[in-house]
Amino acid sequence: MSTETTMVAQAFTEAYRHDPAAMTDAEMDWFRRFIYEHAGISLAPHKRHLVTGRLKRRLLHHGLSSYRDYQRLVEHPSEAQERQIIVDLLTTNETYFYREPAHFQLLRDEVLPRYRGRRFRAWSAACSTGEEVYTLAMVLADVLGMGDWEILGSDISETVLAKARAGHYPMERARGLPPELLRQYCLKGVRSQAGTLLIDPRLRQRVRFQAINLKRPLPQLGKFDLVLLRNVLIYFDLPTKREVVQRVTETLEPGGHLITSHVESLHKVTDSLSMLRPSVFRRLQGSP
Repeated sequence: MSTETTMVAQAFTEAYRHDPAAMTDAEMDWFRRFIYEHAGISLAPHKRHLVTGRLKRRLLHHGLSSYRDYQRLVEHPSEAQERQIIVDLLTTNETYFYREPAHFQLLRDEVLPRYRGRRFRAWSAACSTGEEVYTLAMVLADVLGMGDWEILGSDISETVLAKARAGHYPMERARGLPPELLRQYCLKGVRSQAGTLLIDPRLRQRVRFQAINLKRPLPQLGKFDLVLLRNVLIYFDLPTKREVVQRVTETLEPGGHLITSHVESLHKVTDSLSMLRPSVFRRLQGSP
């Protein structure tokens, strides 16, 4: 090897040593196994840019120069909080109010009218920062009034659940929300809070949030008439999808509805649900 080639190789090595954005294949495989074991998410190898973009700040926070050093830190038994931070960073996805509006129109027109004068329980699984929960609360209040209904919102991340409980959002997250719902159920920020909205306290009092890992056995939640399991199954492989859908289906009342995202399919996933239309399912009467 020439002296010039050796110098180039040394310069490359030195640049890698001080560039925490550089991640080897072995390091990427480690994080892929980690997030699968902890959250059931099947992370594709080509997502390396996403992983480095979200975790680079943790290397800087700890003053580390490589992802291998960060892995050694995370593996220490005392670093449970750091492991949770990784889960938070790698599972948090952007959401907004009134996402996939056809689902809420279906609830308004076909599902909720049957529950006037009856108790109604709903679960928004993988609710992230809570926009889906509060959108559902607005629709329930609009159709059923402030009667006997309740909503549970859950996510694996306590960080996003804290934001959900606060109910305080940038106004841009409500760009798809019907104006009448925005006027009736949201408080517009003024002065230092301009450009934000706060969910009406009447709705915040009607919902609750709980940390739940869908890959693990579920806590005692009771039975639901509706479960929203949207934009989460796309991150699971088929065996994990089957486990998650089975657990969630068992929380549904017979005849209760499960709604997934329009981009998700339950083909070969379960035989306990009947498809009413793409992304909308009902639990079969007498299913185990």
